[in-house]
Amino acid sequence: MNTVKVNFAKTMGKIKPMNAVNNGPAGSRVRQTGNFKDYEALHIPFARLHDSAFYAGNYGGEYTVDVHRVFPDFDADETNPESYLFAPTDSYLQDIESVGTKVFYRLGAAIEHQHKKGTYPPKDFNKWARICEHIIRHYTEGWANGFHMDIEYWEIWNEPECRNADGSNPCWQGTEEQFFDLFEVTAKHLKKCFPSLKIGGPAFTSSWASMSNRFLPEMKKRGVPMDFYSFHWYGKRPEDFKATVEKGAEQLNKYGYPNAELHLNEWNYVRGWLGDNYTYSMIAQKNIKGAAFIASLMAIGQKSDLDMLMYYDARPCAWNGIFGDFGKLYKGYYTFKAFGEIASLLEETFSESEEDVYCVASASKEAGTLMLARYVEEDEGMPDKEVCIKVEGADFGEKTVAQFYLLDENNDLTLQKEEIFSSATFNVYVKMPKHSVCLVKFIKA
Repeated sequence: MNTVKVNFAKTMGKIKPMNAVNNGPAGSRVRQTGNFKDYEALHIPFARLHDSAFYAGNYGGEYTVDVHRVFPDFDADETNPESYLFAPTDSYLQDIESVGTKVFYRLGAAIEHQHKKGTYPPKDFNKWARICEHIIRHYTEGWANGFHMDIEYWEIWNEPECRNADGSNPCWQGTEEQFFDLFEVTAKHLKKCFPSLKIGGPAFTSSWASMSNRFLPEMKKRGVPMDFYSFHWYGKRPEDFKATVEKGAEQLNKYGYPNAELHLNEWNYVRGWLGDNYTYSMIAQKNIKGAAFIASLMAIGQKSDLDMLMYYDARPCAWNGIFGDFGKLYKGYYTFKAFGEIASLLEETFSESEEDVYCVASASKEAGTLMLARYVEEDEGMPDKEVCIKVEGADFGEKTVAQFYLLDENNDLTLQKEEIFSSATFNVYVKMPKHSVCLVKFIKA
């Protein structure tokens, strides 16, 4: 039997956006198709714009988001609104805002596994920075018949040190020194233009990638501002995720950016990148194992030094374990729904668990919520496990109702039982399969 301890009277800080994603809703409002309603129901806090052009057919496809797509002729005048193709991205960002989600804008280019047009170093780094400046002005200050959107985060580039199996780089065709120069020029320029916005990056493939070990000390030496530091992680074991996050926080402190936010803004379950392991990963992401994995990382992330966790990917693609085609919802959808319940109460409260069970709790004066995730990498064996939840501080009224909702192979956060308690301290029990999520709501009877 596992033991989980919860104390709703002991607050730990604010619930953080562990349920952010890459990309916004898909479909057509005109034809009333897509996932707008289901997306909105999850109360996703942020949508990062990366690889957006690969699916945004309704918005202009390849003409969407990326700097070289919004400003297609680099030799044009960056101060002239006619040099920009804003309309496709305008529609996309408006749709994201329409479902209550804030935009996290990645400045740069999508990953390019075939043709490489946007991942080469710009001909003029200063001009590229000014182009980014005008994109920001369009969406936040109304420039060029634009908008006054509340877009707080602007990320410079994506995975500059990425490597394919053959050693090629699908994200940056220049040298390391060229990238350092581009980041320096752009970050300094944008921070000077927009001191109230958060400028950061560069979305490394790992918090301990070789380039990242040189990037932070080099940026500090050059006096480059860094409001947030972003990196990625794909894997199969929650303990490896935890170690990666700890390494990222360690680097920020070591290299002189202790106040920078720490963002892990791409992640998903991956057993392996080649052959059968890759195929297995794509399938697992969409079933109950993937859903339990999502919940376990959300719980770990909330208790870590992370400031934001962004799932990859919410766009219609092989990496999407939330939304399927034609209104289909994968098991991961219900994990996001469960964490949305946690986030709705705003304040994290004390919780701790053992072994392969992960937990996170939150509370207000009127209610408490606990999310449990049981995840193991092994597929064989592992019988159901009984979990004893030791509850303290459940002072929500003379009597408290505990409602148990289960997400497993056969249930989609289905109410399993209700129990009533007349004390603020009590024990409750739940049985969890090896891959499952349990949401427990504690409310006044």
